[in-house]
Amino acid sequence: MDAPRTAPGSAGLPASPDERQEVLRHRLSTRLWHWLNAVVVIIMLMSGLMIFNAHPRLYWGHYGANFDPAWLELPRFPGWATIPSTYDLAGARRWHLAFAWLFGVSTIIYLLAALLNGHLRRDLLPRPRDFAPGHLWQEIRDHARLHFPTGEAAKRYNTLQRLSYGAVVLLLIPLLILSGLAMSPAMDAAWPWLVDLFFGRQSARSVHFICAGLMLLFILVHLAMVLLAGPVNEVRSMITGRFRLPPERAA
Repeated sequence: MDAPRTAPGSAGLPASPDERQEVLRHRLSTRLWHWLNAVVVIIMLMSGLMIFNAHPRLYWGHYGANFDPAWLELPRFPGWATIPSTYDLAGARRWHLAFAWLFGVSTIIYLLAALLNGHLRRDLLPRPRDFAPGHLWQEIRDHARLHFPTGEAAKRYNTLQRLSYGAVVLLLIPLLILSGLAMSPAMDAAWPWLVDLFFGRQSARSVHFICAGLMLLFILVHLAMVLLAGPVNEVRSMITGRFRLPPERAA
């Protein structure tokens, strides 16, 4: 973490926006991966919905067809939510697979960089005290009342950020990648155990769809938090890396 660039207001007065401390909050690797995913994930979600439209039913196990009982059946998604916007299964697969490789390779590079520069240990992995019921409940209450971290506490990720970002990076994204590979018959020869890991190809498809839905939910909540916490400062920090600490909240 860089040292603050400016000093806060003096004489007991609240600091003006120009006088607030500025710190380096996001490393270059994090910023590049964030903006790359802002494009890649949206394209993959929209092309994935077009693929789902080809058979909007989900099953568990190895098999699933029109006359088999599905655990979930949805109406087809409208054209404004899919890539391509008109029914084109082959085109959607080309879009999805092309960006899937970019998503997978960039994720591996990001995780290696996060491991080497300490971002993984320092910011993403939860600490034992993060799971303390009292501490966790206080964080939930603060967020529900829109009391976001201020001052020195805003220099680092809070508990809910650690838990949510860590779950996405270390659990949700690996499940998306592995379940996507398990759906491909081309992977059977290279990794025959992959389908069994998900107890069947149709189970892998269901897991893939659930994880994609959770990813979309995370994105929507993330955008809402950015808007509520101050979009100019938050977006600026993800572009330049520099974050202006919010002034300490009065007791």
